[in-house]
Amino acid sequence: MQNHHVRVYKSAATPPRHELLAWKLAAAAVDDAPLDADVIEMIINRVIDNAGVAVASLARRPVANARAQAVAHQHEGGATVFGLPRSVLVACEWAAWANGTAVRELDFHDTFLAADMNHPGDMIPSIIAVGQQSGVAGYDTVRGVAAAYEISVGLTKGIALHTHRVDHVLHIAAGAVAGIGAMLRLPVDIVYQAINQVVHVTLSTRQSRKGEISSWKANAPAHAGKLAVEAVDRAMRGETSPAPIYEGDDAIIAWMLDGPEAEYAVSLPRLGEPKRAIMETYTKAYSAEYQAQAWIDLAFRLRRRVGDSRQIASVVVHTSHHTHRIIGSGSGDPQKYNPQASRETLDHSLMYILAVALEDGRWHHDESYTAERASRPHTVALWRTITTLEDAEWDRKYHDPAPERRAFGGRIVVTLQNGRTVEDEIEVADAHPRGATPFRRDDYIGKFRELAGPHTDSAEQGRFLEAALALPKLEPGDLVDLTVEVPPAALVVPDLRPGLFERHGIREMVARQ
Repeated sequence: MQNHHVRVYKSAATPPRHELLAWKLAAAAVDDAPLDADVIEMIINRVIDNAGVAVASLARRPVANARAQAVAHQHEGGATVFGLPRSVLVACEWAAWANGTAVRELDFHDTFLAADMNHPGDMIPSIIAVGQQSGVAGYDTVRGVAAAYEISVGLTKGIALHTHRVDHVLHIAAGAVAGIGAMLRLPVDIVYQAINQVVHVTLSTRQSRKGEISSWKANAPAHAGKLAVEAVDRAMRGETSPAPIYEGDDAIIAWMLDGPEAEYAVSLPRLGEPKRAIMETYTKAYSAEYQAQAWIDLAFRLRRRVGDSRQIASVVVHTSHHTHRIIGSGSGDPQKYNPQASRETLDHSLMYILAVALEDGRWHHDESYTAERASRPHTVALWRTITTLEDAEWDRKYHDPAPERRAFGGRIVVTLQNGRTVEDEIEVADAHPRGATPFRRDDYIGKFRELAGPHTDSAEQGRFLEAALALPKLEPGDLVDLTVEVPPAALVVPDLRPGLFERHGIREMVARQ
């Protein structure tokens, strides 16, 4: 690996383009390095993982609306949409939008935590959609996914966005462009222009993940994927984009991040070096923010020692800065203690998640978030006794440069009504590669079948799995098999409103008013 140093330059001192970060990202992405066998296997795992969580979300309103928007843009020779027959094809950018929303909705797929945070699986829908429309082979798709992870993970390690309240989808967008470019084997200069474009238009604030978190949380990475497709299309047509997009004196580092004096180091593979970043990422066993995964496992362990949760007087969590500030009481966000909060808010409240896990000893992607579950009086009482504290030692472990030592947990102190304390700690979730029960191929398939099972039959599940497991060997045109069809009844969502893309949408809105 090679560290690329990034800083701001005055316009008159701008280096040649091949010295700029966007060019280095593009060059690393399209480099035709060999793919390691374990990387290929992990990419297959994540394609399976994405499909399961997408199918489980198809009847949720944000996903249904994104799907309706996509269907309004049908395109011969286009891309598939999760839930619909493979004969229904839409323009690839709209497939990226619909499928990306479905994958993200339940907050149940893979993650990477470093200087910033990231859900790199968010990039896969846009890459597959372009691959389907472009008729590429499976191996090139795998090549694209490997490149996307490499670029997005490198940026997530090197450039922190959240400290300036910039949303992490900026790194998703750059990674998606890199992945599409690598899959299509585009020249470096086209990928460079597309990265400049997508970074310029994707920057947004983290308000989407604070306060009353809205349905845009699921849409945000899908929107980044859609913008990535459009940026590649524009660059392929010969159009140029704002540059230098990172180092410019009016660009994002100078004005949105650490300012004109900032310096960053982004680590990327050398030319010819295999892309292995996906092996540093990890999926979820539970539908909740990743920094809560280990705490759910620890809560299950603790409840056996605590006994009746009604005897708990208080719970104090000692953890990293990120966990304390983003999903803990250190966020200063009262919505994280609100029983009427949205599902999107509850899955970003460590206090809520711990309360329910301590009481129930199980976690379910729907049942653990219902309004009834969140408003139970004892749950609310327990919930409000839980606080988090930033702990320097756990913060050091969180940021350890060595992946084999990095930790995303902490220590918990439960004080009972009788004054007795129960303490325990955990470094990583059980499903993490270093955890007690790390996810293997059978776990990915089991998770897929558990999530897809209530919505489609075993034959359709088997057909999809056969295609996914053969991904590197799929012929051009076979990528359309990388979707899951469900019966029409499973897609019915009551009271959906039409929008601009339906001719009668405006008339119905006026009538309602």
